[in-house]
Amino acid sequence: MKYTQWIITFANGFKISETVVTSWIIMAILIIAALLLTRDLKPVPTTKRQILLEYAIGALRNLVHGNMGDDVEKRMPNMLPYLGSLFLFFTLSNLIGLLGFKSPTTDVDTTLAWALMTVFLIYYQGMKAKGIGYWKGLMEPIPVMLPLNIVSEFATPISLTFRPFGNILGGTVIMGLLYQLLGFISTLIPNVTIPFLQLVIPVPLHLYFDLFAGCLQAFIFIMLTMVFVSNATE
Repeated sequence: MKYTQWIITFANGFKISETVVTSWIIMAILIIAALLLTRDLKPVPTTKRQILLEYAIGALRNLVHGNMGDDVEKRMPNMLPYLGSLFLFFTLSNLIGLLGFKSPTTDVDTTLAWALMTVFLIYYQGMKAKGIGYWKGLMEPIPVMLPLNIVSEFATPISLTFRPFGNILGGTVIMGLLYQLLGFISTLIPNVTIPFLQLVIPVPLHLYFDLFAGCLQAFIFIMLTMVFVSNATE
């Protein structure tokens, strides 16, 4: 009876945020898309679907090799799948706001989780490449620089967290204020301005804030990840 009451109390106090639910939806979309797109693949591509997939993977591979070296898949075999998955999840998190969902990127917990994954990856690959000597880099070029180098280590996750969070949240706030303004104007001239207000003004801004800025922030994030990991393993 004691344990049952504890479970009921825990369940009553347990709440799932909208960000978590939206993240689950994005994961489900990516899993289903991966299963559908990778069915019946051939050694030699014969379908447009497989050709498109190989082109996308080839473009990602060229990007990673160009920034991290041609031997990156030998040194870090999971880097390519990690970056590809992160880019897709990041992009969908930004674009799902067009469907009326809350974008997970507007929640600082989401971007913080991505930043911490990248930071742990940096430390792991750095120690894998250099051993304990990796931490000696904190005293370069002279030991007196140790405090400043430690501060810079904290600056990395902070920068990775708040750059996408601020950009995406800023766009969301601007669009929310815009719709409030358009709603107020439509009450003044209801029958004349509604088509113009609902299409001509919001659509270009949605294309910029949700599509262009969302994809750009995802690209910047994986580029910074590659740069930081490369610097740690040099």
